[in-house]
Amino acid sequence: MELNTLPTLSTLLVSWQDGILTITINRPDKMNALNRTVFEELETVLDLIENTTQIKAVILTGAGQKAFVAGADISEFTSLDQAAAKQLARHGQLVFDRIEKNKKPFLAAVNGFALGGGCELAMACHMRMAAEQAKFGQPEVNLGLIPGYGGTQRLTQLVGKGKALELMMSGNMLSATEALQWGLINQVCASDELLDKARQLLATIIAKGPAAVSRVIAAVNALYEKGSEGYLEEVRLFGECFGTDEMKEGVNAFLEKRKPNFN
Repeated sequence: MELNTLPTLSTLLVSWQDGILTITINRPDKMNALNRTVFEELETVLDLIENTTQIKAVILTGAGQKAFVAGADISEFTSLDQAAAKQLARHGQLVFDRIEKNKKPFLAAVNGFALGGGCELAMACHMRMAAEQAKFGQPEVNLGLIPGYGGTQRLTQLVGKGKALELMMSGNMLSATEALQWGLINQVCASDELLDKARQLLATIIAKGPAAVSRVIAAVNALYEKGSEGYLEEVRLFGECFGTDEMKEGVNAFLEKRKPNFN
């Protein structure tokens, strides 16, 4: 599908340039908190991303300077019983799984607080870049809760069991520098450089073979998927590459000492 128009949404801003779609969570008066509408509109944009060939990569960020996403919209929690809470958590997990398993690279440009559901959203992206003032945490215990959108699993994968347990049981936050030291994020930069740095990194990635990039994502994800054997999946995906025009172009370009022309 070609990209003709971008949707007009109530909680998200979307823009597109040079193959990169930027999604901005746009509820600055609520610190960009995640509510039902945000999740529904994220699903709408994910449908667009998955079905539009012109979109090669995605940046996720938050409106304003204070917050990427400061968490879930707690006002929605007061009416939930146990069954409804389970449905809410499962829906959030499914949306974030679509990001993590997407064939196109997602980069979270964290411009402020990434707490609770916001930290979980950032961790669902393939990469994370943060402004110097950004803060990360899973402080759900302060509400008598635990993370519900995949945080117990992804935080442990990224920073290790001990540090993940410390953060989730204490409710403490990590600074951007600490998050970088613990491997939670890829880079820290000045606030006014954040989106430019994000675009530069994604521009480098989307200049490579898109099918190879998507297979890298799939192979790495296989490490964490229940019932999947990561090494065997790597072998399968490596072999698939040899059936693509993309691989033939890359190898020929290397041997001919020229820049590859990937479609």
